[in-house]
Amino acid sequence: MNDFPKIDEFDKKILRILQEDASISNKDLAQKIGLAPSSCLMRVKGLQKMGLIKRTVSVLNEKKLGYQITAFLRVELKVINQNSLQDFLKQALSFPQILQCYLITGGGTFLMKIIAKDLEDYRDFIINKLTTIDGVGNIETSIVMGIEKETDCIPV
Repeated sequence: MNDFPKIDEFDKKILRILQEDASISNKDLAQKIGLAPSSCLMRVKGLQKMGLIKRTVSVLNEKKLGYQITAFLRVELKVINQNSLQDFLKQALSFPQILQCYLITGGGTFLMKIIAKDLEDYRDFIINKLTTIDGVGNIETSIVMGIEKETDCIPV
């Protein structure tokens, strides 16, 4: 037995459209899915209340904001226990360069997506911020050379 919320085809259509363009007006959304605006708004509010819509954001263009480097880091801690994980995260997650951080299995303890203005900015981040955190062991970097697919849309 699963605890997934029950949603119908109207809800799925709403979710698909909002993932592509969360700025769409309720009136236009209602028209696209074939519901009255009041019914559509009620459904959107319900999807938010169920937690299916976590938040609504604007996705910015990092290149136009001067961030030319995107990299993925595998960060390995010297010792892995509850205290070392919490201590590392408390410091690391305060760095705005870190866009995503995942606790992972396999090589490394954390996988992070970071951005930097250029290679000098990247170097400064690694040397003057990340490696100053107690317990950091090894850091492996993969710099993104090209983006072949980028989406946040979950198949619904």
